[in-house]
Amino acid sequence: MQCPSCGHDASRVTDSRAVDSAIRRRRVCLACGARFTTFERVDAGAILVVKKDGRREEFQREKLLAGLRQACAKRPIDAAALQAIVDRVAATLRALGQAEVPSSHIGDLVMRELRQLDPIAYVRFACVYRAFADLGALQEAIDELHAGGHPATPLVPLRQAAG
Repeated sequence: MQCPSCGHDASRVTDSRAVDSAIRRRRVCLACGARFTTFERVDAGAILVVKKDGRREEFQREKLLAGLRQACAKRPIDAAALQAIVDRVAATLRALGQAEVPSSHIGDLVMRELRQLDPIAYVRFACVYRAFADLGALQEAIDELHAGGHPATPLVPLRQAAG
């Protein structure tokens, strides 16, 4: 493990503990004394994501987390909640036992999670994921959210807001 401060290869583990689906290790660099944290997760083999255009790329937890952070920007959502969503989606994908998964399936899993977590983040993610062509399609997503009975839905349907 390389030190993020000086790049030295040797470090000593000072503390280890299980966190969610990972092991968190506190380390100290043997060269410069800098302290840093690493996380270890089991890699059960690469899952390829099949994009809409047919391209395939390896599933990346960090990419999914970045998308969630964008959808949840300036919302009162704990970073641990986003990490938990990534953990659940990754676990679901592993449980499928398939080497390739369509990106639409991953998007649907994320939409389901965001719907329960935060209605604004749900709509933001839906705007990008579903690539709405017009306000009617966006209205359908909002209506779908209302129909689900989300208790914290502070959204006003577009038809009412416009009139």
